[in-house]
Parts: sequence; structure tokens; C-alpha cells
Amino acid sequence: MNDIFTREGDALLCRFNGETIRIEAWGPHSLRVKARPTREIRAAPVEALLPPPSTSPQIEMRETRARITNGKIAAEIALVHRYGADVKHELLIRYVRADSGAELLAETRSHFAGPGPRGWRPIASESWRLEAQFKAYDGERLYGLGQPQHGYLDLKGISTTLQQQNTHVVVPFVVSNRGYGFLWHNPAIGRCEFAKNVTRWSAEATTQLDYWITAGDTPAEIVRRYTDATGHAPAFPEWASGFWQCKLRYRTQEELLSVAREYKRRGLPLACIVIDFFHWTRQGEWQFDPKEWPDPKAMVRELDALGVKTMVSIWPTVSASSVYYKEMREKGYLLRTERGQPVVIPFPDKDPRGVGFFTYYDATLPESRAYHWEIVKRNYLDNGLDNFWLDACEPEMRPAHPDNVRCSLGNGAEVLSAYPLLHEQGYREGLTAAGRGSEAVLLCRSAWIGSQRHGVIL
Repeated sequence: MNDIFTREGDALLCRFNGETIRIEAWGPHSLRVKARPTREIRAAPVEALLPPPSTSPQIEMRETRARITNGKIAAEIALVHRYGADVKHELLIRYVRADSGAELLAETRSHFAGPGPRGWRPIASESWRLEAQFKAYDGERLYGLGQPQHGYLDLKGISTTLQQQNTHVVVPFVVSNRGYGFLWHNPAIGRCEFAKNVTRWSAEATTQLDYWITAGDTPAEIVRRYTDATGHAPAFPEWASGFWQCKLRYRTQEELLSVAREYKRRGLPLACIVIDFFHWTRQGEWQFDPKEWPDPKAMVRELDALGVKTMVSIWPTVSASSVYYKEMREKGYLLRTERGQPVVIPFPDKDPRGVGFFTYYDATLPESRAYHWEIVKRNYLDNGLDNFWLDACEPEMRPAHPDNVRCSLGNGAEVLSAYPLLHEQGYREGLTAAGRGSEAVLLCRSAWIGSQRHGVIL
């Protein structure tokens, strides 16, 4: 009997020194790796990976080493001596091409005395600060990570935060010229560093390690594996490839209509016109201000007759002055703070005028998403608006302290990177249920793993 390695279906399970590692086939030529410094692996707090097709990996186990092979990729895990003698041991994982044995990526220690390749620092009874360390390779080039603002195409030598911020979009997937793609499947706030001496992924607070790795012969093949694993974007509506008109901001229904009419009078093409923020009564009421937008349904009818689509900006913010605030707070539908006043961001509002103090609806809670969508449906969709600009959906915070935010899935430092994905999911599900999913688009300021499957435009 092997005390370290066992097989569970399509997975290799490794237990040593209180840590559990699970490596399983997850789609063609791909592996998913989970680890936790306990006896059991948990389900992901946010599952962005789709259920994989069945595969038949080859699993080989010996006393101190094991190997799992799935198509073009293999993971070799071995018990090694930390000091070069039989003093301390740890499990190290190495990913190779199954056909040639060429190394794709391998774990490494930070120091001969520790910590090991997976560094766990407890911060609560069920939460750890995690660092996962891999070798750095001369000549390696890395691409991806969403839409960071550092301006570099090649990520080698870059250190960047894994925290959604205004214009900084975190999709923690990279493609390497060494023939692999790596997805950090963790919604925690963290950091990634592609240094000369080490590649390091970290999470400030997490329940476990979780990543996905794939092998491919070309970048196109690697990206195809990623979209197979996380979802394909629906067909891009033909109308959305036309000219969009927006400004900060159209203040009234008549102003907006006059612009659309003038486009048509001059014979200029206009595919879509966008209604920006402050068209509402208060933040968190998700409706047109009737003093400025008296008949949205008639407005949309006229724009449709002109061949112009309408898009409206919606923020997930909720003011304490909102008519829904009391009910949402009592039902637990709002993001809360761990310390201090229940305020996530200060920002101007219309009523009362001046700087207000807001929180956000809790998009990590299905009941909260449904509650929010029903208001959006009643005040926008039922008036003919089915294209939405989901702004401020990181969610934006001031100060940017996600560890002071509490949502239904846990502390913000553990899960808040996934907020935009879940927010977008609520809209796409609502549009689909209403039979409006095929032509409607979501223009979003942020995204996470899998956002593309909800028809998101960044």
C-alpha cells in the first residue's frame, strides 16, 4: 500500500506531512491542481472552470514519486530531500511534455531551508496567505493577465497586483512561449511576479491552492484550450460592430433624442447611443429620473424606428438614501464592512446632492443578484432597454482595502476578484430568461475568468 499517492477516478491524490494535493485531468491536454494544508480538498468558492469532458489519464505510482499523463501534458510529483539528506522532505511538482519529456514548468523552493514551493501562512482558522513558486526560465515570454495598465506586452520582469481596479482588469491567465498556458483559478486578492529568478503567484487570503495548466503546440491552440475550459463567447451581434455614440453625459431624454435625430438628418451612421450615469434618481434605485427622462419606453421606440440601439449605464452601488436600502440591508443583500461604517466608496449622488457614501449589492449571493435583476427588468428591460453598460463593477473601493469587505462567500480578500463575473452572470441569466439574450450585449468595465461566456465587451 502506498502511504503518499492514491488514485481517485481521473485524479492523483497526494498526502504528505499534513498537506493534500489533488492533480486531475481537466479537459484535453490539461490538468487542474488543488492543494490545501489539511486532509481534505474543498470545492472552489467561485467555480469559473466549466465541467470538463471525460478523459482517460494515465496514472503511475511508486513509493516516493508519481506521474499523471493527460494527452500532451504530464505532471511528475516526487518526494525530495530539502537539505540533500534525509532530514526534511517535501513534494515537488514538475510539468513536462508527455511525448518528449521537455520541461514546461516546475515548482521550486524559495530557500533550501524553506518555505517550500507552496508556502502557507495561517491568518484565520480556515484561511491562509499562499505563495506558489515556480522556476524562472531564460528566454521565456509570457502574455496575458487581462487588461493591466503597465503597458508591457511581454510580462517577463513584471510584478502586478491581482486586484480588480478601475481600468485594471484581472483575468489571471498567461500563455508562455515554452508551450503551456497557466490559469490561477483563485478569486483572492493577490499578486503575480515574473522575475528573473522566480515566478510567484500569491493570494492574500485563500482556502486553498487552485490552478489549471495546459500544453499546446501553438499559442492559438493554448488559447483554444482555455476557452474550451472557461467558455466561448457567443456570436458578436452585427449591429454592435457599427458606430456607438456616447458622452459624459446626456442629461435629458430630449437631448439624447435630438442627437440621434441629427445623425439621421445628416445621413450619418449610428448603431448605438449610450445613456451614461446620473440618469437615475439615486444610486441603488436603478431607474430613470422622471423629471429628466419622462417616457423611456417612447424614447426607445423612436430610437428603434431610427435604427439605433439604446444602451444604459448601471452601477451596482447602493446609497443609504435608496428606497431599497433598508430591505436589502435586512436581507443581507449588500456588501458589508468588517470594521467601521458600512461604506465602500464615497461618490457624488443626485439626491441629496453632494458626496454620498455607498456600498454595493452583493453579486456573490444568488438571491441578491435576482433581487437586483428584477428591479433592472422592471425599470429598463420592460421599457425596451436590453443593452447594459455595467460600470464600476470591480467593485471600485476607496480606500482599496478588500480585506475590510464582507460578502456572502467570505472576506473580500478571499473572493472579490470574481465580483464582475458574478455580476455579469446575473444579467446574462436574466436576459436569457426573458428571451432577449441573442442580440443584447454587456459593456463592462471589469471581468474575470469566464466573463467571455456571458457576452461581455471590455
